[in-house]
Parts: sequence; structure tokens; C-alpha cells
Amino acid sequence: MKKTSIKFWFILLLTFVVTINAQQSSQSSITRPTVKTYKLDSKLMQRQIPYNVVLPVGYEDDKTVRFPVIYLLHGLSGSYNDSLDTSRTDSPWLDYLSKYRFIIVTPEGGRGFFTDSATNPNDRYESYIIQELIPEVDKNFRTIAESKGRAIAGASMGGYGALKFGVKYPQMFALAASWIGAVNVASWRSEQELLSMPAAKIIPNIKQILLPVFGDGTKSTLAENDLFKIFADLPQDIIAGLPFFYLDSATEDELQLLKPNQQLAELMLNRKIPHEYRQYPGTHRLQLWLIPDLLSLCERIFNSQKRVSNK
Repeated sequence: MKKTSIKFWFILLLTFVVTINAQQSSQSSITRPTVKTYKLDSKLMQRQIPYNVVLPVGYEDDKTVRFPVIYLLHGLSGSYNDSLDTSRTDSPWLDYLSKYRFIIVTPEGGRGFFTDSATNPNDRYESYIIQELIPEVDKNFRTIAESKGRAIAGASMGGYGALKFGVKYPQMFALAASWIGAVNVASWRSEQELLSMPAAKIIPNIKQILLPVFGDGTKSTLAENDLFKIFADLPQDIIAGLPFFYLDSATEDELQLLKPNQQLAELMLNRKIPHEYRQYPGTHRLQLWLIPDLLSLCERIFNSQKRVSNK
């Protein structure tokens, strides 16, 4: 009896420990967002385009809940897969996102500046995102499929893209945010002007990168994607319906994007376009402390949109 009793309590204790460990493991697995990769068969691009979706903690708990979405656009040297640096298990993005009830989508933009190419009919990154990717995400995930529940943000090339989407498609976004954005990437009208840009000294193949996207300055693609021209030419009655804009720049940006960002912010100020502009010491790289600031800004914008729609 004594041996049986000891064996019984040992088995019971072992079962208890295993159960607790399993519960702890299960709990820890749902305290961080879930990252999933998908591919969209794009008719506009004539190929499969990958994208990541980051689902918030608790997404599967209540099938009736819908979530705001942030589209996060990568930089020139990046891809859909490193916008969140999700290849790292210690990605700060995932830690920050665990505190928010957002869906994050990271589209692939190649080196196309999220623009419909002037020279390659199958590189239509702008139309792809607006006409195919966003409807695909709204169809397959429990999103708030309205501007009040949709934001777009990005760094460098992605920052340019985010501001452009915000001003060209104001009916689709509540917020457009740019970190160290290449806001002047389409603000030239000839190859000579292009090669005289400060960034050309840092990126020697800039001509080979930009000409396929925007053309040589003789096509309408360039002017149609020039942020300064777009914001300057906005009809006054359109401004009230624009999303909120955020843009920033680093004072030691080696691509010398400080001045263009200052100028664009001044243009927004003069036209009374709601926005926030920051500048801070640093080089051309995303500062990690800006991530929670963006998420907090998104939360405030989404909440304000919710209050307005409920009135």
C-alpha cells in the first residue's frame, strides 16, 4: 500500500507539472501577435505577390470582433518580409503590437516606390495595393473595411508611398504616416535634375532605379506622383476630407531628406492640412522609439474616427 501510494502521488504530481507547463506554454504562445504569409494572384501584376499579415493577440477568441488595419510599406532595400523585421524572434514590433488590437499588413513593393511604372506595364504597385490587396485583406480578415479603420505608414521609400496613398486616396485612410520619407523622389523634371539631387551622390545607380518607375521626365507619371505638386494643387474643398498626416526627418540624414521634409510640412501648414511634423538627431534609419509612438497615434486616430461615426 505504501509503495502504491507513493507511486500514485508521484504520477499525480508529474501530471500536474506537465499540465501547468503546457498551460504556461499555451499562454505564452498567444501573448504575441501571429505572423502569416500569403500570396495574391495579381491580375494587374501578372504574377503572385507575397504579403504578411500580423494578427493581434486574441484575434481568434471572438469571431464577431473587427479590427483596424495598418498597411506598413518597406524601404528601397527592404521587402514585405522585413517591414516588421519578423525574421527576428526578438522583433520589437511584435512586442509593441502585443499591446494593441490592430491587424498589420506588409505589402511587397519591390523597388517601385509604390507607383505604377511608366515603363513596365506589369509593375503596378499602386493600383495593386488599392485595387487588389486591400480588397483581398478586407475579404479574408475581420477588418474595419472603411477609412475610419485603415491607416498606412512606411519608412523612406515606404514613407513616400504612404503620404502619396493618403493624399491620392483620402476616402480610404484615416492616417498616413511617413518616417524619414523620400518625399522629393518625384520632384524632378529631367535627368539632369535627377542626377543633381543630393541622394544621387549616395545612391550612384539612382538613375537606373528611378527612370523605370517614373520615366525620363517627359511622361505624365512623374508629375502625377510628385508629392509637392499633388499637395499644392489640391482643391480647397478636398482638404477637409483628407486623412491626418504624420511625417518626420533626421537632422543628419545622409540622403539629405531633412530639407524636403521640412518644405513639405511647411506646404501642409500653409494649406492648413492637418498634420504632425517632427525632426530629431539621427541618420537615415528608422528609430525604434518611433514605433510605439506610431501605434499610439494610430489608436488615437482610430478612436477619434469611431467617436465621430457614432455621433
